[in-house]
Amino acid sequence: RCLTLISAMMLHKGEADGMICGTWGNTHLHLHYIDQVIGKRPGAKVYAAMNGLILPGRQVMLVDTHINLDPSAEDLAEITLMAAEEMRRFGIAPKVALLSHSNFGSSNAPSALKMRQTLELLHQRAADLEVDGEMHGDCAFDPSLRSSLLPETTLSGEANLLVFPGLDAANIAYNLLKATGSNNVAIGPILLGAAQPVNILTASSTVRRIVNVTALTVMDANSTR
Repeated sequence: RCLTLISAMMLHKGEADGMICGTWGNTHLHLHYIDQVIGKRPGAKVYAAMNGLILPGRQVMLVDTHINLDPSAEDLAEITLMAAEEMRRFGIAPKVALLSHSNFGSSNAPSALKMRQTLELLHQRAADLEVDGEMHGDCAFDPSLRSSLLPETTLSGEANLLVFPGLDAANIAYNLLKATGSNNVAIGPILLGAAQPVNILTASSTVRRIVNVTALTVMDANSTR
């Protein structure tokens, strides 16, 4: 705990350019100190965690994998926009799928309605963002299936940013993909919404993942926020 607090203070005072923590404890323990000392970036109302996987034939980002248990539609819209912005910084054009057990209106359960409202908010705030939902996971990766269900879909090709209705779904999906995908490279978690370059790893992070997140933190520190 003291190391995270000390590191956050060093970053805040300009004695460090970036910060990585989280190889012990849990995400919220570290986020508590980060929020107190570093805080959110201007305009941000929430933090979120984005994980990425480079799989054979595709690369995909997932949110929110570690922080918000049951985010509202407003939260999800903000998280999606922050994640899309981060992907653009990597040179990747975001293609967003809002995932649900509901497929384009097949259910009116609260979580499905939440994802529909998220889509409406995103259309209002980022008309140029390629996004659609709410949809099943297979529709996110299969454009022909998606088009057969919704010919007027606003998402082309395979989605590369998966937005989940809650923490359980996002975290489970990420770990299943990571465990079952052969020859994959795991990226993150990348902390979204912080005022300065900081990322919170997990206790299961490998040396390779620590190196990857270090590189991302350095890139963040050297870029204009």
